[in-house]
Order: sequence, then structure tokens, then C-alpha cells
Amino acid sequence: MTTAPLAERLDGLLFFPVTAFGPDGTVDLDTFRAHVRAGIDAGAGAVFACCGTGEFHALTPEEFRDCVAAAVEETAGRVPVLAGAGYGTALAVRYARLAEDAGADGLLAMPPYLVVADQAGLLRHYAGLAAATSLDVIVYQRDNAVLTPETAVALARTDGIIGLKDGLGDLDLMQRIVSAVRTAGLDLLYFNGLPTAELTGLAYRGIGVTLYSSAVFCFAPDIALAFHRALATGDDATATRLIDGFYRPLAELRSRGRGYAVSLVKAAVRMNGLDVGEVRPPLSEPAPEHLKELAGIIERGRVLLTEGGR
Repeated sequence: MTTAPLAERLDGLLFFPVTAFGPDGTVDLDTFRAHVRAGIDAGAGAVFACCGTGEFHALTPEEFRDCVAAAVEETAGRVPVLAGAGYGTALAVRYARLAEDAGADGLLAMPPYLVVADQAGLLRHYAGLAAATSLDVIVYQRDNAVLTPETAVALARTDGIIGLKDGLGDLDLMQRIVSAVRTAGLDLLYFNGLPTAELTGLAYRGIGVTLYSSAVFCFAPDIALAFHRALATGDDATATRLIDGFYRPLAELRSRGRGYAVSLVKAAVRMNGLDVGEVRPPLSEPAPEHLKELAGIIERGRVLLTEGGR
């Protein structure tokens, strides 16, 4: 098992597994393990367990702990495991400690629950979380947790905070954050965390952000890895072909239903042969006509992987 710092180990395609539920709605750890194992075998660079795609919001602390522990056992140190932590500061700290006890390597700090805090409050929240655990923290910027460049610099100075994942999609703001942190002589890892991150991969690469979370890897690792290779090697022709023929149609379908960033992914995993169950309330399953469309989009994506597929 490597002892290298987490920041040095986060590379490659980042896998955000779904959380498997059985027919009775309880967590199905055996199927979750199989899902994690398949992702590792396919070439994932890291596992982010119980985050947005993994329905963190719908898990009890006990379920969270069990899933993180299962992911740690399945990876067996081959790649790092990070876990979600969220809600208010006290609960975020509780989840952080559960993740630490389960053997996780780091945390993805989800936005605080419900409240809209000012910059000083956000800084106190994330600094408090980082101080309460030995795990390194990546801050997830989205919704009610949007940082100014000045706050990002302050976070970069905070012990235990190593990265910023952007789920907002404001490239102007991200460029200013990257520039401000660099000008201050500091370092952060930056991640493209938009729901279909590949769609904006070329744009984020332009400002130096090459790490990203891939929901597609959950159900079509062959497509996700092909795009990742294209992006990393400058094969923009392949990247553009996959964007036009697969990722854009997928993103357009995702926009047609509330919660589809999770429920469509879970449905696609089932289509790929692993019964991970349905999403928990308050999310809902995709409409039947959208599932049919999803199957066609995945089929089209695999055609595009063949030589000359257009």
C-alpha cells in the first residue's frame, strides 16, 4: 500500500460509484462491492464513494460507514478512496470521522445544507472540517457554496485542504480562482465536477483543469476511458466526435428530468447488467421513453469507438 500524499495519487479517471439498493430498499453491499470492483478492474484512478452520484443525501450514517468500508476493502490500496461529507459543520465532521474510521484516504466536502452562507462562514465551515480530521479535504463548489478567489486563496492556505471541485461551470470565476491561488504562490488540485464533465473537458483543459469526475465511467467505462485518453493526449478529433455523438445527447437527455444526473446513471448501470436497484426518494426513476432514448445513446457511443464510427 502506497504512503504517498493523496494529492500525488489523484490521477486518471475519477470513479463515483452509485450506491446499490436491494428490492426492499436497503443497501446491497455485495452489489456495491461488485460495482466498485468492476470500476477498479476497468482502470479507475480513484473511487469517490457515497458522494452525489452515490446518493450521499439518502444514506444513514451507518449505511455511509458500511459503504465506505466496503469500497476501501475492494480497492485494497490500489487506488485512493474518498468519501462525501456534508450538511452542517457538526454533521460533516461526524461523517468525516466515520470515513476516517472506515479507512478512507480523503473527503469530498459537499455544500452545507439549506443555508446560504457568506464567504467568512464558508471558510469557517471548511476549515473546521479540515481541522477535525486527519483526512485531506477537497471542497465541492456548487449551488450555495460558491467561492470568491480570495476565499479560495484562504482555503489553499488551510492545512488539510488540497483541492477544489467545480460544479458551478463559471469558467471566468474558475480562471480567476486558479490565477489568484497561483499568484499567491500556493497550490490546489482543481477538478471539473459538472454532471457530464466530459462535455466541458476541452474548455476546462484550456485553463489547466484536467482532473474530472466521470459519471459515464459507472456504466460505459470503455467510452469514458476513450474520451479521457483523447483529452490527455490532445486527440481533439476523437474528443469532439464523442462530444457530438454521445456526451451532448446524454447531457440533453439528463436536462429533461429532475434528478436525472443520478437516476439516469443508475438506470444505465442496470442496463449494463448490474442490478444496483432504483434511486431512493425524493429522487424518482426516469420515464420509460427516456430509458429507451438512453439505451440508444449508449449504443451510439459504442459505435463511435469503432474506427471511422460516425
